[in-house]
Amino acid sequence: MKPFAYLRADSVEEAAAAHARLPGARYLGGGTNLVDLMKLGVETPTALIDISRLPLGQVAELPDGGLRIGSMARNSDVAAHPLVRARHPVLAQALLAGASGQLRNVATTGGNLLQRTRCPYFQDVSKPCNKRRPGSGCAALDGVHRDHAVLGHSDHCIAVHPSDMAVALAALDADIELYGTQGARTVPAAAFHRLPGDRPEQDSVLLDGEIVTAVVLPAAAPGTVSLYRKARDRASYAFALASVAAVLELDGGRVRRVRLAFGGLAHRPWRAATAEARLTGAEPTAARVEEAVREELAGARPLRDNAHKVTLAHNLACDTLTTLARRAATTPGTP
Repeated sequence: MKPFAYLRADSVEEAAAAHARLPGARYLGGGTNLVDLMKLGVETPTALIDISRLPLGQVAELPDGGLRIGSMARNSDVAAHPLVRARHPVLAQALLAGASGQLRNVATTGGNLLQRTRCPYFQDVSKPCNKRRPGSGCAALDGVHRDHAVLGHSDHCIAVHPSDMAVALAALDADIELYGTQGARTVPAAAFHRLPGDRPEQDSVLLDGEIVTAVVLPAAAPGTVSLYRKARDRASYAFALASVAAVLELDGGRVRRVRLAFGGLAHRPWRAATAEARLTGAEPTAARVEEAVREELAGARPLRDNAHKVTLAHNLACDTLTTLARRAATTPGTP
């Protein structure tokens, strides 16, 4: 491991200022991803700015019924929080589907959003990777890519984003609060991560030195139901081959509001805008759901070895949405 400096910040302002004066610095929260990448030689920070003790670990109820989750809140604490479980079960389910219990006890909300891809070519410094070293090429294109993207990828990168939590946040219309030397700003969770294009090294719209300070969940309307489903190679501690986060609200047997996001298919959580538009105002019959999901996935571009992901995602989304439709029909608060 290469030597690096270490300092502990007492405020977000101090952390951002330190980052600005220390080129090559990285923020350290739980460290469950960053430290691994440092051991592999993928990350070689000149300094670690420890923000783990900043007062950003609370889950607070907002006056309108929404929730603000601090970026240092541990994944296990968020998943177990009674208000999260009661109002946004899709988020608790997504968190519990990720990593192991030991890792969830350390991993933070902000770090979960900012974790890097688990593409083996990204993690192997002996292989070309445009995400790790721009312009070097993408070894996965002609290599082993069973687990890689089928939506939104480019010739520069076919990696997928690994977070389960981020998929749920995209479906919940959450906002992400940020702070940097230029001040505070808010970004919708669904727009926080980027598709690779010709700049795959840029995972998100985060500006240099910005800190994720909180995630804000809007209030859940009465009768809203939600669900997270994940398909993976083994029952625990495995990243998604495909996952689905869905939020549904009915009115008189028709869809008043639906939000659907896929994980494991793209460089970012994939918000299913086409399927949502097709279902809004309609009865969520099995046939209508199947048609909407099929249209959403019509633009998929599977690679040599991962066409199975399209079928897997289709079946997972259809089953999730029809399950929610039945549940919503009998949920108190639904008109």
